[in-house]
Amino acid sequence: MSTQSLYLIFFGGLLPLMYFGYILGRNKAITIRTKGIKMHSQPDQYGWFSALYTGLPVMTVGVVGVFSYLFGFDGIPPFMLIVTALSLGALSLFLISKKMNEHTRARNLVEEFIKGILMMAAFISILTTFGILISIITEAIHFFQRESFWGFIFGTTWDPDTAFLAGAGRGGEDVAEAKFGAIPIFAGTFYITAIAMLVAVPIGLLSAIYLSEYATTKTRDRVKPALEVLAGIPTVVYGFFAAITVAPLFVDLFEAFGIQASYRSALGAGVVMGIMIIPIIASLSDDVIKSVPNNIRNGSLALGMNKAETIKFVVLPSAMPGIIAAVLLGISRALGETMIVVMAAGLRPNLTWNPLEDMTTVTVKIVESLVGDQEFNSSLTLSAFALGLVLFVVTLVINIISITIIRKFHKKYKVSNL
Repeated sequence: MSTQSLYLIFFGGLLPLMYFGYILGRNKAITIRTKGIKMHSQPDQYGWFSALYTGLPVMTVGVVGVFSYLFGFDGIPPFMLIVTALSLGALSLFLISKKMNEHTRARNLVEEFIKGILMMAAFISILTTFGILISIITEAIHFFQRESFWGFIFGTTWDPDTAFLAGAGRGGEDVAEAKFGAIPIFAGTFYITAIAMLVAVPIGLLSAIYLSEYATTKTRDRVKPALEVLAGIPTVVYGFFAAITVAPLFVDLFEAFGIQASYRSALGAGVVMGIMIIPIIASLSDDVIKSVPNNIRNGSLALGMNKAETIKFVVLPSAMPGIIAAVLLGISRALGETMIVVMAAGLRPNLTWNPLEDMTTVTVKIVESLVGDQEFNSSLTLSAFALGLVLFVVTLVINIISITIIRKFHKKYKVSNL
């Protein structure tokens, strides 16, 4: 029997069973109420209680069966497992309908069920994070068993082209030693990210201030959706824009002043990346600034401040935790961007302060290391996990710093309201 047929049988039995449970529980509650008996919950809540707790054992057996097959325990045929799960659901429905009465706390039980689902979702998200971290650390350890850790962290030359030969067993004395110095890659990452944030933060924050404090309702309703359209444009489109329009524009502009610029440069990639991040910072900051209570603004104006001073000394400090969160989200987006860098900045690790030269980022090198026909156990492939681990640590440090700053602003804001 095919997998599609098994899915059809499983959900084709589960959904009608839960619907029948809802109807049965609701009708029984209505019948009890028509007799003049006071009930703990509403009829709809009894219906949802019956439906949810009918489907719970079915879904539990299904999930356990899926995981057992994933881990190689396939002693029970899938069809028999589905029949057992649906039979258990029918038995659960029978017991629920038999035991349900006016004293059943259906509302509380439904809320507990939803609370359990939310807790499970939170647990899965945390477990996923730890799973990602463990998988990265495991492969990164294999890389550092082959290559020097300090050479990777402090090395200034990234030249791994011969690493795939050693992984294929074809390395020899005549083959140059592969070098995995990650400083040029991370320098390019931070350089391009800094250029992007220099573009995105001022424009995005000023746009948010205008939309929330100065624009009319009609203007805001037109401008904000147009800004948010930019956030939905695929990054490959931004890459084309950077490579075809922005990069040649910068080359012509700097050549007019006698300065040589590359068609693949950190400046072009950073500027376009900043344009891509503007709607993220502008939209989130606008929502945060708009949520500052009006009585704070009115109190500032009543004390003699003008509107610009109120925005500078009252509104922005009050909204700073949300603004920092928006900027952090923009930084994370810039650190993880790949297509714009590939198309506008290049693939060459280049340790330079000149923004008009080509350079690359961590994510680009991760993609480059994991594609192609090289062996998975080669140092070149495993270097992607080492780069990912360092990027993970850098992102974690940025998050810790931002949380510390946000807490300080929260504390100051609370004190000011006392």
